[in-house]
Amino acid sequence: MAALGLGLAALGRPGYMTLGHSGDLPDPSERAMAAHAAQMLDAAYAAGIRHVDVARSYGQGELFLHAWLTSRQPDGVTVSSKWGYRYTAGWQRDAAVHEVKDHSLAHLEAQWPESKALLMPWLRVYQVHSATLESGVLTDGAVLDRLARLRDEEGVEVGASVTGPRQPDVIDAACAITRGGRRLFSWLQATWNVLEPSAGPALARAHAAGVRVIVKEGVANGRLTARGDVPAWLAEARRRDASPDALALAAALAQPWATVVLSGAATREQLQANLAARSVAVEAGEFGDFARAPSVYWQERAALRWT
Repeated sequence: MAALGLGLAALGRPGYMTLGHSGDLPDPSERAMAAHAAQMLDAAYAAGIRHVDVARSYGQGELFLHAWLTSRQPDGVTVSSKWGYRYTAGWQRDAAVHEVKDHSLAHLEAQWPESKALLMPWLRVYQVHSATLESGVLTDGAVLDRLARLRDEEGVEVGASVTGPRQPDVIDAACAITRGGRRLFSWLQATWNVLEPSAGPALARAHAAGVRVIVKEGVANGRLTARGDVPAWLAEARRRDASPDALALAAALAQPWATVVLSGAATREQLQANLAARSVAVEAGEFGDFARAPSVYWQERAALRWT
């Protein structure tokens, strides 16, 4: 079974697109959020979580994680981070634009030293953030060559996170890229949940080829939790005597191609509910009736508000 990890998207900045996020962080000051992130990391580590995922665009997520890593010196922790977005919200929940994508070589050259300085030696995986076919990053030879040098010279594995209704196409394209006679991307991170399982077959192909897989958005930005907007899922969770979020993450953990499934918990209560997924019995092929068409799912996701 896959392992649970902790994602810092909702812990590194005051605004995020999870339903009800603003109520999870009553004090959005940087000082309070730094202390809260440390408490969450302590709780996750105590519960056996050893993979932490962050990104340059997660506000101060890398800085918060740096403070925790250097003060705790934890054993056995793997950090994955991402480059390709710039945080632009200025610590405001109601910013017009929270992050801007830039997959240029210049941006990679700017962001890699920042991640390296904060997260080494725990930083094991460095990922393109939200690669799409439209961004052109997977056909930019200069960027791909630089990523290969990071792999060969810096001791990090190279990965890519993917997003959008064409995730399967992006996964297959990423898996076909080689540098130095071997596959460039040894990790892939994708959205998979019972509402949007379309990446599953491509992820299975990647896994069969030796690529490790990180599942993000397993609770669909809060839609598959008790505060969510899928009544049939709430009924299914009640029928199984499980919390909605634990059941959703259990479905992701049951996928045979998954390596790590991220919890995006923003509170200790959410983390405890997510941890319960490890004891919920689910078969890999269940819940097909909940799937949306990818185009519908991603339209609905795009309409979520940052709070």
